[in-house]
Amino acid sequence: MLDQIKIEAILFIDIETVPAYSSYDELPEHHRKLWDRKAEFLKKKDEDTTDFLYQRAGIYAEFGKIICISSGFFSGTEFRIKSFFGDDEAILLEEYASMLNAFYDDPEKLLCAHNGKEFDFPYLSRRMLINNISLPEVLQLAGKKPWEVRHLDTMELWKFGDFKNYTSLELLATIFNIPTPKDDIDGSDVGRVYWEEHDLDRIATYCQKDVLTVAQIFLKFQGKELINEEKIVLV
Repeated sequence: MLDQIKIEAILFIDIETVPAYSSYDELPEHHRKLWDRKAEFLKKKDEDTTDFLYQRAGIYAEFGKIICISSGFFSGTEFRIKSFFGDDEAILLEEYASMLNAFYDDPEKLLCAHNGKEFDFPYLSRRMLINNISLPEVLQLAGKKPWEVRHLDTMELWKFGDFKNYTSLELLATIFNIPTPKDDIDGSDVGRVYWEEHDLDRIATYCQKDVLTVAQIFLKFQGKELINEEKIVLV
């Protein structure tokens, strides 16, 4: 059925997240107590202290924030990529919500990410609610039947029903001979690059590469040719 989906109807996305504070010591007292409770469930070794584990806080919407969202879509023969990034998460999410509302003017349009159903889509939704931003229709799941949810997930598609399986974006790119997006930094570096170097442009470039890779993988799933480099446009 994938070959029947119009590629022009898909918005490919990726988000980059970091801990909401630069370090455990910067956490307000009440947040620190709540993180300490969370960290107790994350400990695997005695040396896993709550302050050491805080570097992982960015993957939890309650303790992290979004600093970059990149989206890509097909327009004619071009693949166009646009990024929203910055320190003010509320402004970033307001702008992105407006874009989603404009793009999803057609109920047949879809949202696609790698591991999107477990991470990108719920994280984006939670952070919008935390920032008092109304959820765009495409992110609203309450009351919808499964077939009414317009979300695609390349990791879920690759599972073929094998729910114990996890396959990274980098691994899929490698086995399909797609240029890897991990040629500079990877997800574990984003927090450091943001809080220590404040290099948002570098993070946005990394995020854009992930979006392109998700689109390339989906094209492979459809049995189509990959996007040529000269057809990629940053907007």
